[in-house]
Amino acid sequence: MTPAPPPSARTGYGSLWRGVPRELGFLLLTMPIAIVGLSVLLSLFWLGVGTIVIYIGFFVLVATFYTARGFGVVELTRLDWAGRPSIPRPVWRKPGAPVSFWRGLVAPFANGHYWLYLLHGAIVNPIVSIFSWTVTIVWTSIALGGLTGWIWQGFIPQGDRNFYLSSTIVDAVFRVNSTFDPVVGDRILEFLLGIVFAVTLPFVTRGLTVIHEAVARGLLGRWPSEALQREVADLSASRGAAVAAEDQALRRLERDLHDGPQQRLIRLQMDIAAAERKLSDDPEAAATLLAEARQQAGDTLEELRALSRGFAPPILQDRGLVAAAESLAARSPIPVTVESSLPPGDRFSPEIERNAYYVLAELAANLAKHSGASSARLFLDRSVDDAGTPWLNVWLTDNGRGGASPVDGHGLRGLEERVRGLRGELVVDSPAGGPTRIGARIPLT
Repeated sequence: MTPAPPPSARTGYGSLWRGVPRELGFLLLTMPIAIVGLSVLLSLFWLGVGTIVIYIGFFVLVATFYTARGFGVVELTRLDWAGRPSIPRPVWRKPGAPVSFWRGLVAPFANGHYWLYLLHGAIVNPIVSIFSWTVTIVWTSIALGGLTGWIWQGFIPQGDRNFYLSSTIVDAVFRVNSTFDPVVGDRILEFLLGIVFAVTLPFVTRGLTVIHEAVARGLLGRWPSEALQREVADLSASRGAAVAAEDQALRRLERDLHDGPQQRLIRLQMDIAAAERKLSDDPEAAATLLAEARQQAGDTLEELRALSRGFAPPILQDRGLVAAAESLAARSPIPVTVESSLPPGDRFSPEIERNAYYVLAELAANLAKHSGASSARLFLDRSVDDAGTPWLNVWLTDNGRGGASPVDGHGLRGLEERVRGLRGELVVDSPAGGPTRIGARIPLT
């Protein structure tokens, strides 16, 4: 199934017109803001350079860098408001780096982003803004003036005017002396020009906004190397979370086996040994002990089956996640309704399906143990975010008492670490008194 393109990728003519008000607001304010940035930044910079010999200049230059950063943030925020795709912000401080007054003073000189922000605010943005602001004013004025000129031009005195553009064009093109009323001719020509400029206005505003976006993305955005470092850090954190989740799951399984089936098997062994001793001299007592041993064996088998539900069942491998979720709901002591928007036969990678099933099994176990609910609903669907990344979403809602939260050492905390290990997120919405809504969003890429 091919995902739909994100909203930002749709560039129909109607979509262009819907973006004109925001883009005009961005472009009309661009040059005033750029001129203010030019004046402030250059004044601070040269003041700092000129007074560096008396040490005051050092602090002035630091203020210049932070001011340039502020103007850059304003530009990025305005681009967001104009409807452009968000530009990743730079990493101003490495995670875990110590924070101190002197480090904050020296850091801008060693961070290339501050120099690029200064370059953008003091030189590049003013140049680009003068061009884009001029084109915007001229294009919008011709469009509005041409479409409305026939209303207000009659109130403007003509004086001794003897040049009319319409008659000049007709005389030059057709090599004749025009005889039509040149005033009416100019009104018609201006109206036609107004239509042409109004029709093309969305393309102009979009193109000029894209130019500003491209400049900002190159000078104000995060570097590719920073994105790679962030991805490596996220993958390391995800791997650590996955390892912690697996370790917690194994410890819980070990505890459950020790507290449940192991104790029953010890009791079973003792009952069989007692029956063997009584088999020759007291057959009736031996038969009673064997009956109890058989009951112990049946209870142990049921408990082992219950423990195995946290692992991937064969139905998951054979028929997929939806069928496994329906099987899980059928075994729940609380009525669970399964709702899925996944197409029939839609399959995912074994890792995704196994972990999604584990999340559902843990949520179903918590539902039976702690929720106090009388009914629940389980949702499965897939979605695509604005960046085009497909996600698998699994949710469980119930009408119980609420109050669920991921507390250390409990099941929801382990689920949170497991989902984070897949670069996903666990959402817990469980106010006191209910209802409870818990779900996981897992990326499919």
